[in-house]
Amino acid sequence: MKLFVLPSLIFCLFASSLTKAQTLYETDNALIAESKVDGIVALHIAYNKAFPVFPGYRIQLLMESGNQALQEAKDLTVDFSEKYPETNSYITFREPYYRVRVGDFRTRLEAENFLSQISLNYPSAWVIQDDISFPSLSLHPNTHDHE
Repeated sequence: MKLFVLPSLIFCLFASSLTKAQTLYETDNALIAESKVDGIVALHIAYNKAFPVFPGYRIQLLMESGNQALQEAKDLTVDFSEKYPETNSYITFREPYYRVRVGDFRTRLEAENFLSQISLNYPSAWVIQDDISFPSLSLHPNTHDHE
């Protein structure tokens, strides 16, 4: 019986030492993985601060090319800003076209609603998908700011 107990005891001690080593190894991997995740999250935050845009919708008022396209885009932007000062306007260039786009809408429904408001002044305008700036969020009239 003593011969059986001694090898069993040695085996148990050996097995427990392996379990501790495996646990330590797994813990080291978890720490390494956690530090990599923290690095990726920090990189993502820095990117979003540098380029604060996300997918949304804008209304395109103009898409023109040619010698006078830039001046036409500038004139249209001034005209739009006078009529709708609360809405941002953007002139972009992607060869060979200058484009005038307005608004920062999170949903197509918001963009379509605004399009219906401006359609008398800009009948050829249409809704497009675009990367938009973060629009300011307003509180619903029945909510309160608890700061």
